[in-house]
Formats: sequence, structure tokens, C-alpha cells
Amino acid sequence: MGRYTGPACRLCRREGQKLFLKGARCYMAKCAIEQGTPAPGQHGARRGRKMSEYGEQLRQKQCLRRQFGMQEVQFRRFFREALRRKGVTGEILLQMLETRLDNLVYRLGFAASRRAARQFVLHGHVAVNGQKAAVPSMVLSVGDVVEVRDRAHSRDLATRCLEAATTQQMPAWLSLDRKAFRAELVSLPTREQIAPIVDEQAIVELYSR
Repeated sequence: MGRYTGPACRLCRREGQKLFLKGARCYMAKCAIEQGTPAPGQHGARRGRKMSEYGEQLRQKQCLRRQFGMQEVQFRRFFREALRRKGVTGEILLQMLETRLDNLVYRLGFAASRRAARQFVLHGHVAVNGQKAAVPSMVLSVGDVVEVRDRAHSRDLATRCLEAATTQQMPAWLSLDRKAFRAELVSLPTREQIAPIVDEQAIVELYSR
């Protein structure tokens, strides 16, 4: 099955919480979650029965996967890599997702949403450590430098997004030079800094079944 290209708000409604998929719109009163729009489907308004433990774990996984716009196969691959590394698997998974190139472009304000950031990277507007990078799922390490390429169109797009990014704060684990359109990953984010919208331990338990 291919990448989801339907309405982003439909995913938020399905999960019953904000996944922050549409940039500034998610902070407005017209957000579907703010308006109390029910889940999609004929029986969406009547959903409310108590879920099993498995159901709760599945919803946590779906929330995180959809928040980062990933397919199941790719998400599972990230989990296996997190499981292989030393440390708390759930926190390592969150760190890997947060340090994906497309997510960093979004966090830096070069794109209005993660979906837009993915497209921004795919279209060749970004460089990592001085080299053109067009792989949104690339996971960066501490010390890596991300910059918008020195092209008029690329920097014009980034400028418009930076000027509009009034609702988003710059993470403490990133250092941004706005004038140079250049940023550095200064440290790996902690769980407290990430402030996940899900219980990552439930995802670990789901995949450990």
C-alpha cells in the first residue's frame, strides 16, 4: 500500500487527538479536534467503547506513525534499529524519529508541516554537511549541519515559512542561524524535550508480543 495522500485532518479525527499535520492550522479554532468533529466513517460519532490492551497499544503506534507520515514497513524498520541500540528502546525510537531530516526541516521552520518538509527535501532544497540531501528519512547525528541550499527559489520558500512560523518554538537541541539558513544538531533530544503525544512504552510492548 502506498503513502497516504488523503485529508490530514481525517487522521487526527480517527485518533481523537491532534497529530499536528497541517502546520499553523492545527493551532486555530477551525481545527477539527477543537471543533469536536467525530471520527470518520458512518459510525464515527458512536465510537466510544472500551478498547482492549492490544487496541490501546495499536492506537498509540498508529498515532506516532501517522504523526511522522511513515508507512508500517518503514516504521517497523526504525523500531528494529532502536531495539538493536543500547538504551531505553522507546526513547531511542523517539530520538530517531525526531532526528529524521524531514522532521528537522519542519522543526527548524523551513517548512510549514512534516508533509511539506518531506516535499522540500525531495525537491533538493536541502544540504547536509555541505552535500545535497534528498532522502527525507535520513537520520542525522550530533554535529551534523542542515542548511537550505544557496538557490533563490529554495531560500525564498524557506523565508516565507520562517516568517509565518509564529506558533512554533525552536527546540533547545537545535541551533539555527536564520540569516545563513543554517542549523546544527547540537545534542540528541531527551524525552522531556520531545514531549511525545503517545506512550512509547505501549508501542514497545505491542511489537514485543
